[in-house]
Amino acid sequence: MKVIALNGSPRLIGNTGNALNDVLDEIEKEGIEVEQIQLYAHHLERCNDCRSCMIRGDGRCIIEEDDLNDILDKLRQADGIILASPCYYGSCSSQMQTFLERAGLPLETGDMGLKRKVGAAMVVNAHDGGSLVHAQLVGWMLRNEMVVVGGNPAPILNALNSPQYLEDKQGMRAVTRMAREMAWAVLRLNGLDC
Repeated sequence: MKVIALNGSPRLIGNTGNALNDVLDEIEKEGIEVEQIQLYAHHLERCNDCRSCMIRGDGRCIIEEDDLNDILDKLRQADGIILASPCYYGSCSSQMQTFLERAGLPLETGDMGLKRKVGAAMVVNAHDGGSLVHAQLVGWMLRNEMVVVGGNPAPILNALNSPQYLEDKQGMRAVTRMAREMAWAVLRLNGLDC
């Protein structure tokens, strides 16, 4: 069993990446393998709306010069997927937006490779916009027919500079609950009692 987290932040060591490490540590306590993929490091090309993926129907993007198809292959093998993004000017980061656009159509018109995988979304915002980004990430997962888990309250952390995310006690409680729900759902869907 494996959970992969996609970090949409351009900062390798920032609030989003550090908070994801905490979330993945919580999941790993349940015996589930974890991996964090830093989208920024993959320099994904933007979608050019060529619609080749619709014609091909194989669940792959025609742009082979970057790592998108390799990332999609990893996600297809995972049991759970976490999408995490900072909120930049009321929206997800450009790295995450590029991933959502490039991955969405090949998956949807191809193999629906993420269908019934467990999904979760986590957002870090400085002061506002987190709810919009969270809805954007959850909406993408629902469109891919994933089983989405959450936290209570919503897994949105308020922070500007790392490690300020740790000061948001309510947000940390939410992402911890989200991690536990992710682990529970992955274990249950794999036929294990928890």
